[in-house]
Amino acid sequence: MTSADHTLDLDITGIAHGGTFIARHEGRVVFVSDAIPGERVRARLVDPPTAPDADTRSFWRAETLEVLEASPHRRRHIWREADVDRLPEDRAGGADLGHIALPEQRLLKRRVLQEALDKFAGAGLAAPEVEAVDPSSDGTGWRTRLALHIDDAGRIGPYAARSHRVIGVSSHPLARPAVAEAALRLTGLRAGRVDLVEPGDGRVRTLVRPDGSRRPAPETVFERVGDREFRLDAGGFWQVHPRAAATLDGAVRDALAGRVDPDATHFDLYGGVGLFASTLAGQGATDIVTVESDRRATEHAAHNLADHDVQAVTARVDRFLQRLPEGTRAGAVVLDPPRSGAGRAVVDGVVGLDPEAIVYVACDPVALARDLGTFRAHGWQAASLRAFDLFPHSHHFETVALLTR
Repeated sequence: MTSADHTLDLDITGIAHGGTFIARHEGRVVFVSDAIPGERVRARLVDPPTAPDADTRSFWRAETLEVLEASPHRRRHIWREADVDRLPEDRAGGADLGHIALPEQRLLKRRVLQEALDKFAGAGLAAPEVEAVDPSSDGTGWRTRLALHIDDAGRIGPYAARSHRVIGVSSHPLARPAVAEAALRLTGLRAGRVDLVEPGDGRVRTLVRPDGSRRPAPETVFERVGDREFRLDAGGFWQVHPRAAATLDGAVRDALAGRVDPDATHFDLYGGVGLFASTLAGQGATDIVTVESDRRATEHAAHNLADHDVQAVTARVDRFLQRLPEGTRAGAVVLDPPRSGAGRAVVDGVVGLDPEAIVYVACDPVALARDLGTFRAHGWQAASLRAFDLFPHSHHFETVALLTR
């Protein structure tokens, strides 16, 4: 390939997991950013096209430079600094579907989930519709947590898509208004990272983390789901959409309805500060074990669930399951693994508990599909699937699966 071949005109045929789109050039798959299925775009190859192995790679990556034939679903990007009229290296990352009408975004997310299920979970599973959690919203103004970066020149902003280049911006349309305002007031920071957090009290915390510095002592904040308050560190994990925790709590509650034996031991794996342990308690569980590898989160879980019979364990989930006495049985198991999924060892361990029901909360459709394939090989089936568009204008979404024998 010569330097004259850096740009290609491509027909976009699908969407890939991770927020890029699919085209083909001379039989090779090309993953293209900032496009929509049905469009024809002019795109620039990302990987060095003059590299010795360029012609032997199974796929290429490319960035849209110009839309030659636009989809009827294309909209002006909700974030001016991420629009296709800017050079790819100057586009802010974090809103990779922001150029697509919201209903079409949800259809594309459903397609991603269906293709993952077909490829990794085995035949016969139909992806559900991806539910809007706030149908009246335009999909902006929801981020209660925003991570920004500071480069050596003092520039503050998000990274450009798929890079570590800081982009200065004049707006943060996905952020809550108070978070966006606080972000735009930042100035004079050393190179590193800054997190802005709006917890349940509505007051934005600014957590500055210069490169090479020690983390400061964590501040404890509160979040609320229904009438229950959850204590956590300001920099600790909590869902970034203000309706997300309640939505997932409700979905897990619905999945477990009538399946919680109050006399059994129930397990909340990757339990964080106790959200789904609380869900189990609300369904009648009286003996609950919540397992989380982060010590601070476990301490908060013990406090948050002090009014229930909950054992909060600090441990890696795979090691915890390996240490359980042989013959340990479970009532229900809820697991909410990280983006990488639970993995075979954890799935095998959960199956070994011989539970009455399993509820799997997933933030990654491919990891979910792989783990469902492992569960199905053990004789477990997905009795129900629900998906939620908790992160509009990004490729992310959540899925809740109920598994039964």
